[in-house]
Amino acid sequence: MSEPVDHLEAQETEHLRSLTAAEAEGDERAVEAALRPKTLDEVVGQKRVREQLGLVLEAARNRGRVPDHVLLSGPPGLGKTTLAMIIAHEMTAPLRLTSGPAITHAGDLAAILSGMNDGDVLFVDEIHRMSRPAEEMLYMAMEDFRVDVVIGKGPGATAIPLEIPPFTLVGATTRAGLLPGPLRDRFGFTARLEFYESDDLERIVRRSAGLLGVDLTDDGGSEIASRSRGTPRIANRLLRRVRDYAQVKADGVLTREVARRGLELYEVDELGLDSLDRAVIEVLCRHFGGGPVGISTLAVAVGEERETVEEVAEPFLVRMGFLARTPRGRVATPAAWRHLGLEAPPVPPAVPGEPTLFEE
Repeated sequence: MSEPVDHLEAQETEHLRSLTAAEAEGDERAVEAALRPKTLDEVVGQKRVREQLGLVLEAARNRGRVPDHVLLSGPPGLGKTTLAMIIAHEMTAPLRLTSGPAITHAGDLAAILSGMNDGDVLFVDEIHRMSRPAEEMLYMAMEDFRVDVVIGKGPGATAIPLEIPPFTLVGATTRAGLLPGPLRDRFGFTARLEFYESDDLERIVRRSAGLLGVDLTDDGGSEIASRSRGTPRIANRLLRRVRDYAQVKADGVLTREVARRGLELYEVDELGLDSLDRAVIEVLCRHFGGGPVGISTLAVAVGEERETVEEVAEPFLVRMGFLARTPRGRVATPAAWRHLGLEAPPVPPAVPGEPTLFEE
């Protein structure tokens, strides 16, 4: 039994060294990366995905072959990049990272693939944003491990086949519906990551607090987890900010009361709504009587770009039941009025023959 213990101690020591170096340099991204789990056994939550992915990787190791291509989908911050790193770690293979927006031409993808070695793991974040020519080149690379590089233009153009060593593509997307069918079908394993339960988030917060050396009480961890919107990335970010508050404004011990005061300072309420979320529902309720109002008008009233409101604030408000999207615009629900401590206006009776707000 000594080998597993030594292995875990070595992993813990590596985590602490990474965190110490990152914090010494003041690099928040490096701190966040150091908090990531390194193996599937360290991953908290996503039980079904872990089991399925573990089988895929174990079977590939037993056969002595590279794993099937993997597609990970789900909202931001749930661990898609972390799982890609874990796949490379479990297969003891180098990891190459890129993103869909960075691959604007087929030549960009050809340059990446030509530098691949046998068994490498290629991670493409936001894969649905790749250019169409690059997608079409990727089809052949995923199936046949080769690409045709076209040299020249017009009638004199020549296609030179380029063999690629077997590799594993890990694609991550927040919008799986935007992936074309032919690309989606070429992934041998597809997993959708779901939002985390509060218990799992508490375990993540406690683990991160241990790595950061934070003196965290159980009720303090519960308070942070309950305001983390079901997202580990947000939980770790709130933990670091409340740690700062505890060190400067308190005795360094992160209790529930300290967590509450710290999160109030950073404008994160008891349900996890931040200043932008509250601004959206307050403008909707106080200025527009609960709606309906168009997203562009709502964004102008809040003072943000339309894309920011639509992609950052709106998904969480809809999931919490505070906002409804209708054909005529956004509408505040009774829950939003109650959360603001306001009384919702009475719903006018429907006029016979006229469609309601929720009818297409």
